[in-house]
Amino acid sequence: MAPYASDDSTTAGDVDEQRSGRRKAARYVVPVTVIGVAAATIGLVPALADSGDPDLPKITAQQLIEKIAKSDVQQLSGTVKISTDLGLPNLGGLESGLLSGAAGQGEGGSSADPTAKLTELASGTHTLRVAADGPDRQKLSLLENAAEYSIIHNGKDVWGYDSKSNEVYHGTSSKSPEHGKDRQPPATPKDFAEEALKAVDDTTSVTVDGTAQVAGRDAYKLVVEPKQSGSTVGAISVAVDAKTGMPLKFTLTPASGGAAVIDVGFTKVDFAKPAASTFDFTPPKGAKVTEEKDVGQGSEKAPGKAPGTAFGKGGAREHAPKAGEDFGKGLDGMKTIGEGWNAIATFDTGGEGVPSGGAGGDLGGFMDSLGDKVHGKFGSGTVFSTRLVNALVTDDGKVYAGLVTKDALVKAADAGK
Repeated sequence: MAPYASDDSTTAGDVDEQRSGRRKAARYVVPVTVIGVAAATIGLVPALADSGDPDLPKITAQQLIEKIAKSDVQQLSGTVKISTDLGLPNLGGLESGLLSGAAGQGEGGSSADPTAKLTELASGTHTLRVAADGPDRQKLSLLENAAEYSIIHNGKDVWGYDSKSNEVYHGTSSKSPEHGKDRQPPATPKDFAEEALKAVDDTTSVTVDGTAQVAGRDAYKLVVEPKQSGSTVGAISVAVDAKTGMPLKFTLTPASGGAAVIDVGFTKVDFAKPAASTFDFTPPKGAKVTEEKDVGQGSEKAPGKAPGTAFGKGGAREHAPKAGEDFGKGLDGMKTIGEGWNAIATFDTGGEGVPSGGAGGDLGGFMDSLGDKVHGKFGSGTVFSTRLVNALVTDDGKVYAGLVTKDALVKAADAGK
């Protein structure tokens, strides 16, 4: 069957044609020792808070997806609220420290390094101010209590500024404006919607579910749902601006129910050209300035840490992973089992799994408190869970992870024996 359910459906051939030229992927990052960091691989879903249902012309799911694809908003300013509730264990400050460490914070020694700072969006609720004027000028500011962090791209210069520490991080974007965009973390509804739509295939239902008002603008509601059972993803809802086709709100709710895992949406938006001064930046007097070259984070030395990565699209492969496919890059030997929303990434660490119980001493007891011990034909292992990403680490060092249930991971490990 085609991925589009109900009367706004299209054929699978239409979907393939519409998807032509768009990258489609699933991304997996599964640290063996702390699976909580795997939460950073999620796609986002916004809970749509309607303030009235506008009367708009009827549109099919296919037409709405095409409208999103054709949207080319170059100029805007506004405020975005992003909330993330992954259900990570309460570890005090350890969670944020692990997320920052995973992004490389501390290697460059600058709190203004964008790669490290923007990992804060992976948990809690945050308010962002965003502005854009074409491919050469963008600004994103993370508003905090009595402080602000901003990343500014203006021509060839990319600046990160942390007002709390009065530190500045400076890099250059000497290549095309697209350089580095494939490594930025998602921060706007558009970023998240693009990532979610890459997962649309024959295992997906896509429908239009009425209309809404978001940030004072009329919008259509696009709903993306897995057809398969066993996925932790319940539904993804995207509010699409009726006039421009730009996603205004994105919500991902888990199959287990409850609050959204991710809710990101504009609370204010203006499509007028921002003032040129919006993108001006001069390091404040007395600020510590770290140059990209000073910390060895040039694009060739450390391709994942270019500073000009706060805008654009999240990293993705050219196509969805197929069963048994070797990823080749990233974690060596990573392959996928299954397809669509039930795809599971698997690789062999070559190690001995996770320390457990008395044999692991204090560390083993700590790891046991974070995960659940499971047993099967494969032997035994530990499952680390969030509300979206689950990962099984077997005692012989194999890892299985995905947006699937614990039972699905155990079945995959059993099948691999």
